[in-house]
Amino acid sequence: MGKSTVARMFERAGVPVFDADSEVRRLQGKGGALVDLIGERFPGSVENGALDRDRLAKMVLEDPTELRALEAIVHPAVQAARDRFTAEHLHSPAILFEIPLLYETDGEGDFDYVIVVSAPAEIQRKRVLARPAMSREKLDAILARQVPDEQKRARADFVINTGVDLSTTEARVHEVLACLGLAPEG
Repeated sequence: MGKSTVARMFERAGVPVFDADSEVRRLQGKGGALVDLIGERFPGSVENGALDRDRLAKMVLEDPTELRALEAIVHPAVQAARDRFTAEHLHSPAILFEIPLLYETDGEGDFDYVIVVSAPAEIQRKRVLARPAMSREKLDAILARQVPDEQKRARADFVINTGVDLSTTEARVHEVLACLGLAPEG
């Protein structure tokens, strides 16, 4: 959808950003705090001291029970990192949390406002399928677990369209900041 691009726009405007996906990658990367725990629960998912994300995805994407088991390991660790980030930026006028599965985890109540980053379905598919190790089947499995984009947009406080040029998207970011009473830095 362009969440990371939009998050960087907020960051350039002076808003601290917590990236949940980056935190998960850190926790699951070589030497990460969750590698051994995940490896114990999902034998064969760790190679050379790092999690093999593709192998793990094959183990959990088609099995809701296995996915919940993985989430029971990952979500508390990410929540702890989020809490540390919040404490570190407690006096910031605003903090942005880039959380891809916010609605799917019923997390929207934790925040004052929700911004949904959205792009037309065909643009979204093209962007996602361009990622390494992504396939149509994997994308379909991921989308099947997600709240449909139309519902996310309807539930959001703000929607930022990334199916347009970057300057239009950035102008919308500045509109959102203005609506929140925040003037961008620089």
